Amino acid sequence: MKKNIHPDYHPVVFRDALTGMQFLTRSTATSTVDVAWPDGNRYPLIVVDVTADSHPFWTGGRRIVDSTGQVEKFHRRYGKRGK
Repeated sequence: MKKNIHPDYHPVVFRDALTGMQFLTRSTATSTVDVAWPDGNRYPLIVVDVTADSHPFWTGGRRIVDSTGQVEKFHRRYGKRGK
């Protein structure tokens, strides 16, 4: 493997901007802002808009689609086609 071509892979804390939930993982992303973690170390902090803690799919807040009404709406708009 070639040396000095890979980015630095280090521990980073990601924070959900909406819920404030934080988790520690490893990433090549970096930041000038750091945060204290319960283990006593300080890690770079990356604030993200969406995580599994706030995403509608995982929180159950996703939109319910009325599929039965969609068929009638299509037939009203375009009519039935056929022989």
